[in-house]
Amino acid sequence: MRPSGVAAACLLASVAGAVLLVPGCRDMGPRTGSETNFLTSCDAGCGDGLSCICGVCTRVCSAADQCAALASGAACVAAAERPAEAACGAAEGAAFCDLSCGGDADCAPLGAPFRCQGGFCRAPDEGDAAAACPATTLALGDNDRTVTVGDGTRSYVVRLPASYTGASPMPLVLDFHTFGGTPAAEAEASGYRELAEREGFLVAWPQGIDGAWNIGPCCTTSRDVDDVGFARALVQQVQAEACVDVKRVYAVGVANGGGMAYHLACNAADLVAGVAPSAFDLLAASEQPCQPARPVTAISFRGTADVLVPYEGGPQQAPNGADITFLGAVGTFERWAELNECTGAPSAADSNGCSTTSSCAGGVEVTLCTEQGGGMAWGSPEIGWATLKRHSLP
Repeated sequence: MRPSGVAAACLLASVAGAVLLVPGCRDMGPRTGSETNFLTSCDAGCGDGLSCICGVCTRVCSAADQCAALASGAACVAAAERPAEAACGAAEGAAFCDLSCGGDADCAPLGAPFRCQGGFCRAPDEGDAAAACPATTLALGDNDRTVTVGDGTRSYVVRLPASYTGASPMPLVLDFHTFGGTPAAEAEASGYRELAEREGFLVAWPQGIDGAWNIGPCCTTSRDVDDVGFARALVQQVQAEACVDVKRVYAVGVANGGGMAYHLACNAADLVAGVAPSAFDLLAASEQPCQPARPVTAISFRGTADVLVPYEGGPQQAPNGADITFLGAVGTFERWAELNECTGAPSAADSNGCSTTSSCAGGVEVTLCTEQGGGMAWGSPEIGWATLKRHSLP
């Protein structure tokens, strides 16, 4: 043991009371927070030589260097300087190790579960994680739901996989149907229903007004349809009725539905962590301005013989009669690489026809999967999900 650190800790423990140091004083060694339960919420003992102090697992201290072994950036801060977290039994003047933050990125040295809460990094214990989940009001399998958007009511179907327990958050995939489609038809054709059961995530199939999605001048008859607002309201409602990992919401879809997935990436980058559209491309910037608030992972699936959305792009007439201009599959790939500030050349196409550029801002990636001679198709949910699940909101 290092006498200076342990002696100081035990001295403070004697001042603050035995509750501060359970199960006892011992050197932590060169560990990081992800290898211990440092700063995990608690109401009893913590193990790993840590103590449950003011609602978190940590150790008392009198100098900053006594916290260095716990995590990079951890500091010795007086209990009185912290936001109220739990009944705090620390004596006046006592201090303990903590890690301040201005955002979730500052908590990255501690590992994935940690988030910035009240200016300090925290991770819930298993009991707190369960408590953070709302009481589930949905049934396993498919649930028909409606949600109010503006002055109207929109409908969707959401599925809870058989592995859902409500004890821990699950990702949510929004699967948008093609023009003229329905949630039932999309669930039958896209492959995400079966994949959700195997991989363990929630999937929702929204219903477009008149079977269409509002993307720039395409494709709804009314120009006032708020499909981005619909997506936001849907996610918020599912989050209130089931345990959703809100940092892992994704959008997929085919044809007009694929365009809706792109539209969310452009206009709701705070909502979706990544998108996997099929059989659609971005429209010209004058028709569909796209300025995402942050880098967004995008993997698209295109067929070179698609007659509805030509692989090479160009002018087309939308189903609602509007004149639109597609950027093309390669043009869309390049545009997303530009929006995501990617550098370097994309990889050569692999055996699935997928080419990727991964040196992008925020650690995102952009992929184009091309099927030579393929027409309008849903693409591979397995390949799409393998990419999407690597990414979460910052």
